[in-house]
Amino acid sequence: MRKRILFLSAILYTSITFGQNTFKAIIKDSESKETLFGASAIIQGTTNGASSDENGFLEINNISNGKQIITFSYIGYLEKALTFNFPLTQTEPIEILLSPSEGDELEEVIIFSMRSSRTIYNTPTRVEAISGEELEEKGNMKPGDIRMMLNESTGIQTQQTSATSYNSSIRIQGLDGKYTQILRDGFPLYSGFSGGLSLMQIAPLDLKQVEVIKGASSTLYGGGAIAGLVNLISKKPTEEREVSFMLNGTSALGLDLSVFYSQKFKKVGTTIFVSYNLGTPYDPSDVGFTAIPKFTRYTVNPKLFVYFNDKTILNIGFNTTIEERIGGDIKYIEDGGDNEHSYFEKNKTNRFSTQFELNHIINDKSKLSFKNSISYYDRTIEIPTFKFSGNQLSSFTEATYNYKGEKSEWIAGLNLWSDTFDQDKFNESEVVNYNYTTFGVFVQNTWNLTEEFILEIGLRTDYQNEYGFFVLPRISALLKVNPKLALRLGGGLGYKTPTVFTEDAERIQFKDVLPIDVLKTEAEQSIGGNFDINFKTHLFDEMFFSLNSLLFYTQVKDPLILTPTANNTYEFLQPNGYIDTKGIETNIKLTYKNFKLFVNFN
Repeated sequence: MRKRILFLSAILYTSITFGQNTFKAIIKDSESKETLFGASAIIQGTTNGASSDENGFLEINNISNGKQIITFSYIGYLEKALTFNFPLTQTEPIEILLSPSEGDELEEVIIFSMRSSRTIYNTPTRVEAISGEELEEKGNMKPGDIRMMLNESTGIQTQQTSATSYNSSIRIQGLDGKYTQILRDGFPLYSGFSGGLSLMQIAPLDLKQVEVIKGASSTLYGGGAIAGLVNLISKKPTEEREVSFMLNGTSALGLDLSVFYSQKFKKVGTTIFVSYNLGTPYDPSDVGFTAIPKFTRYTVNPKLFVYFNDKTILNIGFNTTIEERIGGDIKYIEDGGDNEHSYFEKNKTNRFSTQFELNHIINDKSKLSFKNSISYYDRTIEIPTFKFSGNQLSSFTEATYNYKGEKSEWIAGLNLWSDTFDQDKFNESEVVNYNYTTFGVFVQNTWNLTEEFILEIGLRTDYQNEYGFFVLPRISALLKVNPKLALRLGGGLGYKTPTVFTEDAERIQFKDVLPIDVLKTEAEQSIGGNFDINFKTHLFDEMFFSLNSLLFYTQVKDPLILTPTANNTYEFLQPNGYIDTKGIETNIKLTYKNFKLFVNFN
């Protein structure tokens, strides 16, 4: 009798074992064939399902034998239900194509800056995304740099800081550009000395999306994001080859030539971006000085993607930008000038950076990522009586772990950031060298308390070798009052490590600027928050109305201010007190078929 029971138990166990199947799929847009990040699949009648990763891949385990109906869904796309008979004969991932739905384009935008697979509609932190037709339109209007792309967003101003070099910085909600952090695919490549001329040297043809977070965003990205951050998301290769070519001429006799190529093969993929930009000296007002300087710029950005398997992806990139520009007296620039026409400002820059990123999916709920970048920036600024030059070497290393449960998502990680500047010495003035190292640990939880209320809490602790420890909490909440109305409330702390590379020092070409005394200064620290209202409704036929209104406040304690001294030099001082910025932004959009009307107020 005992033998029979053991025999029947073995048969039952074998049946259960072989009845647990695995389903693998890659979710794509039916028109563009681009993979969809954050699409859902669930077995009908069960709670067993999964979400697709950034490569569109998803995996459902523990599926019983027999016919099973799997429903695929993605916000902004039509739901799709397919029947499969398990066990499947196909072992490779099945391609699932979803078709976009009409009139719901806002919600389908996936946000990458929060390092999760959430759509913009389901993210508690307020994120503005420039993508799709809007990104392409602004890139066509200004293909040489990203100033116009950012300047047309409410609450953002790209302010020219040099009349001769044409250098510009990003001001978010009124705060100086030094408080804005610029990222490329999550890598901090443009900060400190390397932030100079960065807006003028980033061409948009290889960008897939631009994401802007306003207010303190230090939990995931560390210090420097007091006013907010701008994350430039690059295109990734798809199975369908993409070749884009841009040739643009301007009335100021400028020339922009850009080429972008990408394609994914079985185990490898690549993207290659090359651009050449030319500007001629331009004086439209006939005042004798250039409104647009003379410049030539070469950019080469190749990337290699290696797909080891469905769960492990490696990408390696190398970015190069070489530029020479000169502005000033138009006669000096055109024919060498004379004693009367002798003013100029020359800028020579060399920018080299590498990016390394490895992503591994542990299972359908967890993921491990590792990334590293090394950036070298060399710039020389020269005016008739002064020359400033130096090089900056910085590195960024980070490891993160993502876990996504049914109602809660965790992101935890640690990073190490180093930044060293060495000034070339031409005279007896003091050099403004520095050597900073920052180690950070962070954790963030996004919790779906209900379908209508989502809470996001984050905490970062940084140790900076010159200024000590910083604890940076942040909290955001999203309340979906109804399908038409959503409210967001958030706030947090931030800090900024002092350097001499600010807009005020840039205006005087860093001439006679004294180094920052770390014994007498403290890091600038901030507190801020915002509240925004999102309303969208269908008016009639194919007409839609949407409104977004944001109220914000940010306070920066002990700000560093460039101050002239009695010895005809300049030093950064910290007077008692604070600076703050507060206001309201309102965006209204009216859509009818292919027509859109935008009204913005700030």
